[in-house]
This record gives sequence, C-alpha cells and structure tokens, in this order.
Amino acid sequence: MADDGLDEAFELGRTCALAAECGRDLRRCAQMYGGLFPAAAFGAESYAALTLSTAFSAPWASAERLKVANRAALWVLAVDRLVDHTATTREQVDRLIRECLSVADGAVPRTAATRFLADLRDELDTVKEFGELRWIWRDQLAETLTGMGRAWVWRDTRAVLTLERFLDNADSRGSCFVDVSHWIYTADDWARTHLEDLRAVSRQVQRYLHLLGDMASYRRDMSWGDLNVLALGVSRAEVTEAMAALARQAAGLIEPVRAGSPRTAAYLRRQIGFNAGFVGISG
Repeated sequence: MADDGLDEAFELGRTCALAAECGRDLRRCAQMYGGLFPAAAFGAESYAALTLSTAFSAPWASAERLKVANRAALWVLAVDRLVDHTATTREQVDRLIRECLSVADGAVPRTAATRFLADLRDELDTVKEFGELRWIWRDQLAETLTGMGRAWVWRDTRAVLTLERFLDNADSRGSCFVDVSHWIYTADDWARTHLEDLRAVSRQVQRYLHLLGDMASYRRDMSWGDLNVLALGVSRAEVTEAMAALARQAAGLIEPVRAGSPRTAAYLRRQIGFNAGFVGISG
C-alpha cells in the first residue's frame, strides 16, 4: 500500500523545485531590463513568493508553461512600483499608461517597462489563438493600468473611500491580467473559448486577493504612504468578514468551471488557498 505521507511530501518537494526553476527564469528576466528591478525593492524573497504562488496554483505544469504567468506577474510588480514609488505627478502616471497601451497595440518600446511588456506580448503572439484573444488581453491590461492610476490619484488627493469603492478598483492588483495572459498561453481549448467568462471569475478571485494583499502588507504600506484598505476607517474584522464573503462567492463561480476545465477551476481555487496560507491570513 502506498505511503500517503510520502506521496504528499514528494508532491510538495516537486512543486518547490518547480518554483525554484521558475525563479531562475525570473531572475534572468529581471537582468534584461536594467533599472526596472532594483535589489532594494526586489530581493530574493520577492521572486520566491511570486513563483511559489504560481507553482502551487498549477503544480501539474512545467516551468515553461508557467513562464508567461510568472513574467506577467513580475511585470505587474515592476509597473506598480513605478506608479507608487517613482511617479510624482499625475502626468507621469498617465504617460506611463499611454506608453504601455501603445506598446500593447504594437508600438516600439522606449523604456525598460515597455520593453518587458513588448517581450511578453511577443511571447503570447507565438500562440496562434492570441490573434483572436488579443482584445481581451489588451482590455484587461488597460483595466489594470487604469486601476493603478486611479489608486495613485486616490492616494495623492487623500480621497475618502468606502470599502466597496476600494474593492471596485481591484483590477489595480493585476492578478486578472496575469490569469488572462496565462490562459491564452497555456490553457485548454475550453478555457480559451470561454476566456471572457473566466475573466469574470478571475476578477472575483482578484477582489479577495486585493484585500488579502493589503492585510498582509499593512505595516509596509503605512511606512511607505501607500493606499491600504485598513487605512480607510474599516476594522480588520470587517475586512476579514468581507474576505470570507468574497471567497464564498468566488467558490460559487469557480464550481461550474470544473465541468469544462477541471484544471482551470483548480488553478483558481488554489490561488485563494495558497495565498491565504502563505501570508497566514484566513478569511
């Protein structure tokens, strides 16, 4: 009879090895875009956290098949840093957004951030389905960048926000953009055919991750002057309750996906479970 504990340990070890292999690709990637990933902001733990999340969300995949998801997530982190910690004016934020969208549409990149995005775009273009799905990718990119810009304005103007309004800007988290990129690159036929429906499910998961991320980064955000849900005047208990409701709603949306694409459903469920466990916050 098989030793279940041994089998489980093997799978955990394999997944960690997958994350390590993905991490090597990301570090090589970061070296290609000079100045975009300063060591002070992107230490070894940054790459490890990112690749562990991806590997445990899709442990059945190879590092090659997780390449786009990891690179898209790394690009989101880089641009988020540019918006939050480099841009000092609304004009700078708007220019960055315009340049990124222009490159997504095929323009020649002129900065490290847009070169990275162009390389991501070109890698996706190696998949024949990208031609017909590109509009969804570009649309979600625009939603992500617009969300980042909106968050910058809220912070700059010290806007008074409700929890619901804050959640409505969850696209600034960027996880849905990562999911869309990943599914275009590697998903099965059912998932690609239902990509717009899956984007709606991913957005619900993203709302949960938006709150989870803020709960985990509260002290850092406050020290840096960043926007954080716990600075809106809502209690940690209220945020935890909202997260629990979002997780239930996400589970309800994920369940029908199982019939069409079991691995896509598992990927979405595991995103919630792994990230909650990794930061030590349940909800």
